[in-house]
Amino acid sequence: MRIAVIGAGGVGGYFGARLAAAGNDVTFVARGRHLEAIRRSGLLVRSPLGEFRTPPASAVGSISELGPIDLVIVAVKLWDTEDVAAQLSAADLRNPYVLSLQNGVHKDIILRRHLGEERVLGGTCFISAFIEEPGVVVHDNALQKIVVGPYSNRQSSMSEAVYDTFQNAGIEAELSTDVEKVIWEKFVFLVGLSATTTAVRQPIGVVRSNDRTRALLRDVMRETAEVAQASGVKLDDMFVDARMEFCDNLPATMTSSMHNDLEKGNRLELPWLSGGVVELAAKLDVAVPRNRTVTDILAPYAAGRPSA
Repeated sequence: MRIAVIGAGGVGGYFGARLAAAGNDVTFVARGRHLEAIRRSGLLVRSPLGEFRTPPASAVGSISELGPIDLVIVAVKLWDTEDVAAQLSAADLRNPYVLSLQNGVHKDIILRRHLGEERVLGGTCFISAFIEEPGVVVHDNALQKIVVGPYSNRQSSMSEAVYDTFQNAGIEAELSTDVEKVIWEKFVFLVGLSATTTAVRQPIGVVRSNDRTRALLRDVMRETAEVAQASGVKLDDMFVDARMEFCDNLPATMTSSMHNDLEKGNRLELPWLSGGVVELAAKLDVAVPRNRTVTDILAPYAAGRPSA
């Protein structure tokens, strides 16, 4: 399969390199020193599951440099989605299918607006990986899973082909008949984790062990689940209780990428996490006061560390 991976960070870099190692024709779209390193020496992935490197020159600097593609995997930060979608729409790639492995529920709305509903498959991923240095991605535990599924019956055969491609590359994959529900289930947890660890400036162990911040975590996830239900997603009424139990079994030191970005002074994905919940809730007339408060508290940091 001819695959383009837009964004060669932890997520795109890891899964793209695994697909390349299995014999797929993979081209990364990257930038800066990371692009230069991949062009020079290939992309090296270090993982508990093995070490592998893509061939040199397996990256380009822009979507316009890509040739005909069967599948595009989008793995950029959420604020780049609009620009990536517009570039994909303008490029002559022979109408590939597009699969976003980004966080959140806004990603596919944006992609479908630019590319049409039939070209965008549903999907999400579960992995912890990051760029260690230009040209090197580190996968720091054994979890590496992708869930993919069709939004319509006309996408079923391609969803199955993509699922088989992932499986054959040694990626744990799941073919879902209700992929929108899976995306929302991840979103509920992700919003809870990111909102609380970032607002409190502490990992999940601190958040869950204090009565008031534990209640905040539950409320943020409950509000997000209520938005999902109001959107027509059939989340179980006990889903938030199950997520709280899941949080109780996470490593105490675990935190969110948004907390890490805040600590580093980087831009935050806030408008698509708690801020995204607030936006969707307003359209559905659902009250989300806890997510609104988190969004207000973190607003000065959304574009990066504020200047004095």
